[in-house]
Amino acid sequence: MAELLWLTEQDKVDWEALSNLYKIAPLSNKPAKNLETVFSNSMFKCFVYAGDMLVGVGRALADGLDCSYICDIAVHPDYQGIQLGKAIVDYLVTQSKGHKKIILYANPGKEGFYQKLGFYPMQTAMAIFADHQQALASGIIAANP
Repeated sequence: MAELLWLTEQDKVDWEALSNLYKIAPLSNKPAKNLETVFSNSMFKCFVYAGDMLVGVGRALADGLDCSYICDIAVHPDYQGIQLGKAIVDYLVTQSKGHKKIILYANPGKEGFYQKLGFYPMQTAMAIFADHQQALASGIIAANP
């Protein structure tokens, strides 16, 4: 396995390769143009390469004081199981120190992974999704009683 190179700047990111990483991880379909926008607007980010191949990524949308939202963690299937996802989350948590709260929401079934990294389930989290039906069907949100 190639040595991993961690970058925090996005000036050399191939956004199509990043979009493909989310597809094969498998997490979701995230268009390259959208990824460039959300990563550009994130305070903290990291891109992990094995040679020329992007194998891991994550970002945190943060305001510098109150809240840091960790999201879009993805690891290439060939690099899963080596604690790369944990290392990405640890990096983003470290960068987010000083915020009153660090939050994330996990894909259904992944909650245990984040609990092992020190995250606790929230009792009062609420959300409005652009695609309400998809979020409901995937188990990310529950129906209102």
